Amino acid sequence: MLNENIKAIRKSKGLSQEELAVRLNVVRQTISKWEQGLSVPDSDMLIAISEALETPVSTLLGENVVESEPDQLKAISEKLEIINLQLAQTKTTRRKILHWLFIVLCAVIVVISAALIILNSPYLNWDYHDPESAVAGVIFHTLEWLFVRLAPIILIGAIVGAFLTRKKA
Repeated sequence: MLNENIKAIRKSKGLSQEELAVRLNVVRQTISKWEQGLSVPDSDMLIAISEALETPVSTLLGENVVESEPDQLKAISEKLEIINLQLAQTKTTRRKILHWLFIVLCAVIVVISAALIILNSPYLNWDYHDPESAVAGVIFHTLEWLFVRLAPIILIGAIVGAFLTRKKA
């Protein structure tokens, strides 16, 4: 029982017999003899083993310790699978949001362009001798000037973005 527990706990901690022997200041053959049940450590050494393996002495002396490494690996792989699914779902959601933002940007640019064409720059006919309408006219003219020059570039970028973020079959 003790021999099996020492071996199982040592392996679960990822230690070789040599590494455990170094921690306990004994030779590797001593560890091998304990694990084979050919000899038994004294009480002081049992305490040192429990400290080296970070395991209570009662566990070393108790029931057989079952190596839970496969169960731990299974649990870890299940958690990683869940995380991967969540990341994939997040990526898909971001792609959809970005796709629709590009489509909305295209629509906004088209609507603003149509409005500017229909209105045919009404502020050009304003009376610029009035300071308030002169300032408003300059502001509207500046915004239209910027829009006319930037809208085609933004529209092309939005179309390309919508195309690249579409759902691929």
